[in-house]
Amino acid sequence: MAILPAVLRPGAPMASLSRALRVAAARPHQSPTRGLGPCNLSSASGPTAEKSVPYQRTLKEGQGTSVVAQGPSRPLPSTANVVVIGGGSLGCQTLYHLAKLGMSGAVLLERERLTSGTTWHTAGLLWQLRPSDVEVELLAHTRRVVSRELEEETGLHTGWIQNGGLFIASNRQRLDEYKRLMSLGKAYGVESHVLSPAETKTLYPLMNVDDLYGTLYVPHDGTMDPAGTCITLARAASARGAQVIENCPVTGIRVWTDDFGVRRVAGVETQHGSIQTPCVVNCAGVWASAVGRMAGVKVPLVAMHHAYVVTERIEGIQNMPNVRDHDASVYLRLQGDALSVGGYEANPIFWEEVSDKFAFGLFDLDWEVFTQHIEGAINRVPVLEKTGIKSTVCGPESFTPDHKPLMGEAPEVRGFFLGCGFNSAGMMLGGGCGQELAHWIIHGRPEKDMHGYDIRRFHHSLTDHPRWIRERSHESYAKNYSVVFPYDEPLAGRNMRRDPLHEELLEQGCVFQERHGWERPGWFHPQGPAPVLQYDYYGAYGSRAHEDYAYGRLLADEYTFDFPPHHDTIKKECLACRGAAAVFDMSYFGKFYLVGLDARKAADWLFSADVSRPPGSTVYTCMLNRRGGTESDLTVSRLAPSHQASPLAPAFEGDGYYLAVGGAVAQHNWSHITTVLQDQKFRCQLIDSSEDLGMVSIQGPARLCSPPMRNQDPGRPSAAGSCTQPQKSLGQKDG
Repeated sequence: MAILPAVLRPGAPMASLSRALRVAAARPHQSPTRGLGPCNLSSASGPTAEKSVPYQRTLKEGQGTSVVAQGPSRPLPSTANVVVIGGGSLGCQTLYHLAKLGMSGAVLLERERLTSGTTWHTAGLLWQLRPSDVEVELLAHTRRVVSRELEEETGLHTGWIQNGGLFIASNRQRLDEYKRLMSLGKAYGVESHVLSPAETKTLYPLMNVDDLYGTLYVPHDGTMDPAGTCITLARAASARGAQVIENCPVTGIRVWTDDFGVRRVAGVETQHGSIQTPCVVNCAGVWASAVGRMAGVKVPLVAMHHAYVVTERIEGIQNMPNVRDHDASVYLRLQGDALSVGGYEANPIFWEEVSDKFAFGLFDLDWEVFTQHIEGAINRVPVLEKTGIKSTVCGPESFTPDHKPLMGEAPEVRGFFLGCGFNSAGMMLGGGCGQELAHWIIHGRPEKDMHGYDIRRFHHSLTDHPRWIRERSHESYAKNYSVVFPYDEPLAGRNMRRDPLHEELLEQGCVFQERHGWERPGWFHPQGPAPVLQYDYYGAYGSRAHEDYAYGRLLADEYTFDFPPHHDTIKKECLACRGAAAVFDMSYFGKFYLVGLDARKAADWLFSADVSRPPGSTVYTCMLNRRGGTESDLTVSRLAPSHQASPLAPAFEGDGYYLAVGGAVAQHNWSHITTVLQDQKFRCQLIDSSEDLGMVSIQGPARLCSPPMRNQDPGRPSAAGSCTQPQKSLGQKDG
């Protein structure tokens, strides 16, 4: 177990933040040879002694001896229409919205007590403005549920406090980002104001504004109480017929295979019996990967320590808004007459061995890691330098490769849904995401465009790749407070999927972008190659940050909301294509074959255009869902049946089609088509040849390309988009 300085242990004499900073600086630094990623402290294997958290109540009160040994809080039903696993924010919100949408027979199983995993110690902040319009809508729904609807339904107060939120801009680009957020908020009815430094000082007298360009003030932001919210959600769900069963650990998921070879959920096993059900919702947070393994489902997330400290009383802090100082990577949460101080550091500690016995537990705080937040907090609110520390709160949280939640039906097992990996934002996104997940389960899809949260956004080769998950999750955590620029690219988890032309293009100065694991050609740098190097963790964990990194420099130049420097380079490339045919490497596209006796029926169901043309024809079309909505656009080429496979087509009987879909949505397209084939029971096969084939697109004036394809409708785009010559594939083995 990590040893805290005596003055910082629970129950020890009060220490100021400046004292903590000096103690941390005096501690000997750990050896950089401890390895990339984890911080191998013994505290990573289990909880510490009891510590207080800054809430008036938690659900562990009166617990006494272990209640798990006493059995479930109520008898298990033999059957259920839906079983939600996990009694944290997402589990309770999902159960509540399932019941509210009329789903009968909904059951929530919690291995210990509600909120006992990670929800109980969360800071509970709710910021209404995010860079995504969908997230703004999700946050708005959470706020409605917590601040108004639950209290109207139950008569119980959830603990919601509306004290406002304040975003700090220490540079011009950050202020520009906030102005964009304010414009987005106006479209969705979120009141916000850009304040000058002087206006900020008037609003928050204790704040240092000398280094500010301005702030963004959102008066209706606030704070949620985890225990109060989850208690009220459970009460409201139970009133609508749902069941909440605590002290009931899940030990297994039963899966069966139907006559078409499709794996489906059959039931849930617990220490106290089993429940027959066709639908399971994995809301297990940090433990979601373990629950996924019970059903053979890959859940790409990692567990990390996430911490904040609670100060002693601060005179004059009452009723102040919560603060996010993104450039200092720190937040200040109002806690009555005190503050909670936390943030996102570049060297978070990974929790390597997630214990299934961990409940209402915390880790000792590593002050060497936390020091950077203290510096930022003292700079922003100088009175903190002499303010004492009341308690430390360091608990586990789950984080994902792109810092977005994992939601939707798993591609491996029908009826197995995910609602996990919320990157410490489960409280604020819980209401909106719980509603969408409930709608997804009942109606087969969410109401809103949740593609960015859908588990099917990741290629199957990445979701169980430890290095990719670890690197990308670390970078997403470390950059959580970074400005969201439109042309940014990840540095972590690169070079996972490369096409046959990669090295050739790299030598020609190609600057690659990452999409769906693929290294996709972006633009060409006139000064030569700029390869993507192995991830350096930004110099954390004793790793050495790359020096003179050409790709990193080019990426940094693109950190702007204006036209990036490479805009003129692309302009020259485009102008050159007007007078000559151009060849584009599109090997990152998904390349599927839809073949079999019912392939034509499947194509008629899936695609908006008539693709049943003579063999050799290519049609550009949309792919639809059962509501008539658009899932994607793609090109479909008709194939002639053959009993002998070739390098460019499989052997098949009946009808056959070659599908070329965008690389960034290939896994989503694959999963959507597979789901349709299963639900409609079409007798055909979907074959993924994305890794086996390359693809080039010839584009330019028609007179410079090959003659038009036969049977193509006049004016209809061909597979290449603007050229009458269809896309052509290159066998990877042949280069």
